[in-house]
Amino acid sequence: MTTNQPIIRCSWAEGDPLMQTYHDTEWAIPIHDSRLLWETLMLEGFQAGLSWITVLRKREAFRQAFANFDPVKVASYGESDILRLMANPGIIRARAKIEATIRGAQIYCEMESRGESFLDFCWSFTDGKVIEGDGQSWVANSPLSERISKELKKKGFKFVGPTIVYAWMQAVGIVNDHAADCFCRSRKTS
Repeated sequence: MTTNQPIIRCSWAEGDPLMQTYHDTEWAIPIHDSRLLWETLMLEGFQAGLSWITVLRKREAFRQAFANFDPVKVASYGESDILRLMANPGIIRARAKIEATIRGAQIYCEMESRGESFLDFCWSFTDGKVIEGDGQSWVANSPLSERISKELKKKGFKFVGPTIVYAWMQAVGIVNDHAADCFCRSRKTS
């Protein structure tokens, strides 16, 4: 007789079905798409001072409001777009975060026009390798997130402090911080 074993996942993903799906299908899976890396960084910036579930519940509205996070389109946003976004109840209406996203799109486009791939920039800090967390401890930032934060700030990005950058590194799979007993811990991600 066989018994169904319960699925063990990271404790932060338990309870909310949307968080479970995000954890099981996206979190810590390496992203190798420049635009998606940028989108995730911008969404992490919107999380500042809030919980990730708040952003996750609004992610589709964010995508609609920010032209599916097309950096070329977002880079051209002006004051009327900022006012439109500030009036959109589906997103987090923080003017500084909206302006940071527009500026982030402009920086992304400037990098690309110089032949500097955002993808290559993001993964250059680990030579394209995933950093394996120990599966036991939970940290909010690291020396590497501090370094990446400094480099992003040098480029002009906002809302990219070491804690936000570390959460982004986890989300995009630069770091695998799944708990040791989580069913996602050892999945093949590359």
